[in-house]
Amino acid sequence: MKKSNPANSAVNSSKVAAIIEPLRKRTLTGKLYERDEKIETLIAELAALSREELVARAAIKKNSDPRYVPSECLVYFIRTSRRDNNESWFEQLYRILIARVLRSLPKSENPDGKTESLTRGVVRDKVFSRFVELLSTDRGTYVEKLDYFEVRFDGALASLRRDAQKQAWRDENRSRPLEYDLESGELSAEVEAAVGSYDPFAGSDFDDEVYRLRFEAAIEALPPEQSRIIHMLREGFPIDSKEPDVMTIAKALGRSEKTVRVYRDKAFAALRIAMADGEKQ
Repeated sequence: MKKSNPANSAVNSSKVAAIIEPLRKRTLTGKLYERDEKIETLIAELAALSREELVARAAIKKNSDPRYVPSECLVYFIRTSRRDNNESWFEQLYRILIARVLRSLPKSENPDGKTESLTRGVVRDKVFSRFVELLSTDRGTYVEKLDYFEVRFDGALASLRRDAQKQAWRDENRSRPLEYDLESGELSAEVEAAVGSYDPFAGSDFDDEVYRLRFEAAIEALPPEQSRIIHMLREGFPIDSKEPDVMTIAKALGRSEKTVRVYRDKAFAALRIAMADGEKQ
């Protein structure tokens, strides 16, 4: 058996280190953030795999599996995918990571299984929205705040939860009437008329950059939960599924299928009106 040359190993290690993009965020003392050595080694190993193999590894849910890919690594590959300008590659890894985030967040449903906690629901929405915002912004401009997620993902996510909880607690005494009956799920005649057969994702208008920008602005103007549902629909998440292992919007929100559809229809109605108003301007 041919013995490995220590000198060659050192050269190979330095080449691997050069390939892996370093982090840019600095600590208060001016030191650059650094990934755990095991994470750096694993990133180098995963980078040598084909995209199909990496996605298959990333899809493993049990962290006890020796082939499990830590979320820190997923964030790295999602961020570096911007170099390839390949949205399909980005979306595959993005969906896996988002599903992990949703599973880790507290459900809004109370232990009795019949009622929901407004505060937990708000926290869940805020954390999810903030994380998605960071990832989306990083596609165009490097976001240093995401560096923490490559160093200690669980800790970074917990920090988002703490921030969201503080805000939710401040707003806890504020309330607003529900615009529909959660039990019956009935929409008002005005909303039903506004929705009609409107599908915001149909048609070829998305080829128009101006239309896309107005559409994105209209989504951002929606209430948080409605905006989140639209986002998940765009990413291909189903509202409900008979398959227990499939991540659905109903599961992610901790709400019934009927309630999710009501939120979706209200969002569609608002988007239809917003886009119609934009055409008149």
